Amino acid sequence: MTSTERSALIVGATGQVGRHLLRELLASPTYTRVAEYGRRVTPLDDLPAEHHAKLVQKTVDFENLDEAAWKEGNFSAVYITLGTTRATAGSAAAFEKIDREFVVKSAKAAKVNGTPQTLVYLSSAGANASSFFLYPKSKGLTENALAALGYSDTIVFRPGLLTETKRAEPRMAETITEAATGFLNRLTPIFQMPVPILAKSMLKAGALGSAKLPAEAAATKTGPTETPFTLIDNKGTLGLAQSS
Repeated sequence: MTSTERSALIVGATGQVGRHLLRELLASPTYTRVAEYGRRVTPLDDLPAEHHAKLVQKTVDFENLDEAAWKEGNFSAVYITLGTTRATAGSAAAFEKIDREFVVKSAKAAKVNGTPQTLVYLSSAGANASSFFLYPKSKGLTENALAALGYSDTIVFRPGLLTETKRAEPRMAETITEAATGFLNRLTPIFQMPVPILAKSMLKAGALGSAKLPAEAAATKTGPTETPFTLIDNKGTLGLAQSS
């Protein structure tokens, strides 16, 4: 890869946000190479044929990552949308393994010392490492662990309730909450987040980096004093997607 070429890695591309982000990455002229790593990868038939040559896919075992192979990719930007829920994982322990351990291991494996790299992580509104509740605590701990890895730039997105998802089995709680927040969202856009818009914003953030984010992103610095990271909340995500 020459000095003018940039590459991106996405982990979690088969999820609700990841599948949109993968297509955004492939369509973007910013990256000449896009890698998709995961327990399973996107069928090529589901992606535009003109982007196949740009895509590198690899099925991985998150329990036993080959760090040397990941570092060979020398990725300019690492996007992680991997995550789950306790119900889907089956237990609190299984949830934390996927939602935190696998995420941090992936970011660590992709990091190349001495190389400028941007890490973009999909977290959630309400993430808090000190929370008494499993989900927000896991997200908060993951954010802090990723920031501590020492990437040259770490950007975290905390979107609100995801909408325009296409789950095989709709979650009743999401349906009810979406209806309730939909009304509030018409008053002020801080509660819901359409996944296509989130994907566009994540692409932009990774391509621009924290230093070049527009004012519309309303980015702030947060996290541990020693290892702060850039945070973009729901409203900032909407603003970034709409910025020129």
